[in-house]
Amino acid sequence: PPPPPRRPSSQPPHNMSSSAVPTAVAPATARVAMRGSNVRSFRRAVAAPVRSVQAKRAFAVHAGPLTRNDVTETIVFNRMKKGLTWASLAEAVGKSLPWTTSALLGQHQMSAEQAKAAGDMLGLNKDEQMLLTYVPYKGSFGKPNELVPTDPLIYRFYEMVMVYGTTYKEMIHEEFGDGIMSAIDFDMDFSRLPNENGDRVKIVLTGKYLTYKSF
Repeated sequence: PPPPPRRPSSQPPHNMSSSAVPTAVAPATARVAMRGSNVRSFRRAVAAPVRSVQAKRAFAVHAGPLTRNDVTETIVFNRMKKGLTWASLAEAVGKSLPWTTSALLGQHQMSAEQAKAAGDMLGLNKDEQMLLTYVPYKGSFGKPNELVPTDPLIYRFYEMVMVYGTTYKEMIHEEFGDGIMSAIDFDMDFSRLPNENGDRVKIVLTGKYLTYKSF
């Protein structure tokens, strides 16, 4: 007599490799592992529709609260996207070009009115505008945790201090005494000087002299 028919195995073939599973099934197999690797779960998972990328994004959870660095990146991107100049933003804010640029790059606190004026031009939402009004952690060479700037333009200012830092110190001490030039009671002017040999950058820094007190 012919051999009795074999019952279908409830296990997948032993020679089935992970590479043999269709790519559309791969997300389903991951879901099976979370439910428990049994045949019923495997069949249910394979039959379930695979979520689209858009659906996955809709369920994505932000890794953490919005930070001031996030807002700075948004400002830099939106300014380029909208074709805005720092000068036009400074005009809207009602402050100087150097101060406004520094504030929008995360180095100064803005008033609510200033944040709204700039934020409306840059397409910032209320939360992003709100973060512009808080006191930031100051100090940046352009990259996080960078002790010596690597950007060539920023490095030139670092180089100026390395070469002329002791000269600045001697001249100020000789003229004023034992103290410092404030970077808080401070202003800066920036301009472009036409020159037949190539235009020149002009930056003028003025800061209040502060003497060390004896006590």
